[in-house]
Amino acid sequence: MFKILLDSPNVGELEKKYLNDAVDSGFVSTYGPYVTDFENRIAELLHVPCTVGLQSGTAALHIALYECGIGPGDEVIIPAITFAATAHAVLYVGATPVIVDVESDTWCISPSATESAITSQTKAVIPVHLYGNPCDMGRMTQIAQANNFFIIEDAAESLGSKYQGQYTGTLGDLGCLSFNGNKTITSASGGMIALKDPKRAEHIRYLINQSNPGYGFDNHGEIGYNYRLTNLSAAMGLAQVERVHSFLNKKKDFFQIYKKHLSGMPDVFFQAEYPGAENSYWLTAILLPFHQDVDRVIHQLKDKNIPARRFFNPLNTFKFMSGFCQGTLKNANDIYARGICLPSSTLNEAEGIEHVCDVLKELIT
Repeated sequence: MFKILLDSPNVGELEKKYLNDAVDSGFVSTYGPYVTDFENRIAELLHVPCTVGLQSGTAALHIALYECGIGPGDEVIIPAITFAATAHAVLYVGATPVIVDVESDTWCISPSATESAITSQTKAVIPVHLYGNPCDMGRMTQIAQANNFFIIEDAAESLGSKYQGQYTGTLGDLGCLSFNGNKTITSASGGMIALKDPKRAEHIRYLINQSNPGYGFDNHGEIGYNYRLTNLSAAMGLAQVERVHSFLNKKKDFFQIYKKHLSGMPDVFFQAEYPGAENSYWLTAILLPFHQDVDRVIHQLKDKNIPARRFFNPLNTFKFMSGFCQGTLKNANDIYARGICLPSSTLNEAEGIEHVCDVLKELIT
């Protein structure tokens, strides 16, 4: 019997070693050498000058928007299919999320829908590299430059993905990463901002330390946030980033197995990639045939000890966000109706993924 896991973290002896070292050092909170080491290793991985660790990917999105001066009266364009945190962060700063449709084949934000949504209040766009698949960053960059607004990448799901040879999270003005427990690498809870401007990075460090420069208490120059990454989290993250290439290779292998066994089935579709894009396959996801009931298939898989889940709910399905939507969001709704995320944890083995394919083919044939 195979033990199949959807997106569980792959944590082992190296993580235990670094965590024990952090505990023994006495630096268990928001100061300690592992924070700097983890930031530096991610910067090296992404080939970017600056990174700042935070307590979550959501905190990274919030502070990135705040750092760009975005607030009440401003609009931020976001895709309809994304985790809700993308929209929440816009609301945190008092700005208005403008929710646009995604492309029918890549499931990523539509450049043409983005262009149509631009107004004089547009101050940023947040392209989301859904499930690890890079957006059309060439078009998005052209649009942003032509209209003078920021690109804040939501690269929470795409560590290791590339567009035209450059890592996601480094293509816009700021890139936001997540190291939540279900991501390609985890720091238990954590996030990071990747950016090119050292002065902006220093200001973000100041903001996430309650706007305290660090030489004494009650020395706050502006509104601050308690968003610092802990040394314990960074210790785990550092161990994980030292294993990241093995994780990425395994996820790619799993995708190839799914593609080999399922791509020939009628009306089963995988995410398309833009020219020059390299998906990191955080989660392999497919569209089921039109006549299939996604919830039924998920329950049938569960009965066979195979976990799966639906796509993120389109943002228009949440009552408090419905007023922010542009158009019918037809592609997003159609994709959600057929979408299923398949087991992609690096704790799985190739034989287990082949077993998933065999069971799924029986269920949907």
